[in-house]
Order: sequence, then structure tokens, then C-alpha cells
Amino acid sequence: MPGPGTRLFLERTGRIAIALLLGLGAGAAMPQPSAAKSACGAPEFHQFDFWIGDWDVADAGGKPVGRNRIAAVQKGCALTEQWEGKGGVSGTSLNAWDAERRRWHQTWVDSTGGLLLLEGGLVDGKMVLSGTANDASGAPARQRITWQKLPDGRVRQTWESSVDGGATWTMVFDGYYSPRGSIFHVPLL
Repeated sequence: MPGPGTRLFLERTGRIAIALLLGLGAGAAMPQPSAAKSACGAPEFHQFDFWIGDWDVADAGGKPVGRNRIAAVQKGCALTEQWEGKGGVSGTSLNAWDAERRRWHQTWVDSTGGLLLLEGGLVDGKMVLSGTANDASGAPARQRITWQKLPDGRVRQTWESSVDGGATWTMVFDGYYSPRGSIFHVPLL
């Protein structure tokens, strides 16, 4: 006859075997980490999540100009962008919250060899990123891109450029992102 220690061992082993058979496993009794407790669970990492989606993009006049797919990657620590323009230019960006410097960062590369490095953050509920890049003549110009979630679920993106240090700005792009396949084509502002 088994001793008291052996009997206790068999009882525990039996309970574990039953739990495994029922699909509960030993880990089911242990709390599992939630997404909110992940390395990038702080709210700042998700300030740009309103841009996530598969979008048809039109200019301010409602003319289709391209398609853009934005996805969360690296367990919610970053966003990737895949742009396909109607004119044949494509581009990719990587967007991430820099917790050490307390700002958003975007690196954009396109099929023309263009590179744009932007930084910034939320300003009055809009994501505003800026940086410097050369204009068509090769002179340095400030670039400012703003993304705004609209009440109807669309996103408006404006891109402005300044050659006088930000005293005046010229509109480079004014685009409206509508969920792919939706009925929105003309801005409703």
C-alpha cells in the first residue's frame, strides 16, 4: 500500500491530468498578461491608431489619388504604411512612439528614392509630424504633415511645405481617407 506522500502525489497528478484533458492546462489557472500590460501598452503608443485601416484616398475635390494600408505591427509598438498612388509612385513608412524622447517618429521611403524623416505628436487631437527635406530646387524646406480623424470615420491628411522657416506654408497634399469600398468620395467638410 502506498504511503501518505505517494497518495498525495497521485492525487495531485490525477487532478493535473484531468485539467489537461479538459483543456484547462496548468497555465489556465495562472493569470495571463494582457495587451494593456505589453511593452507598448501605454496610451501614447496608440495615439495614431485612428489611422489603421485599408483606405481609398481622394484629393480635396473628390478625385481618387491612391490607396493606403496602415497596420499595427510588432505587437502594437509601431504602424506600417503601404501607399500605392494612382500616378505610379508607391511608398512605405514606419511610425512609432519614441518613449524616451516622448514623441512620434515616421520614416518614409518611396519608389522615387524619396526619404522623409518626421517627428512630432498630438496637437489638439491631430497627429502633427514635421521635418526638413529638400524642395524641387534642392533647397531645404520644412515639411509638416497632419492627420485628423473626422467625425464620419474618415481621416484627413494635409501636407504643407515652408521655404521661409515656417513663416508661410504651401499645401502639397490635401487627402481624405475613406474606408476601402465605402461610399465616401467627396469631402463632407
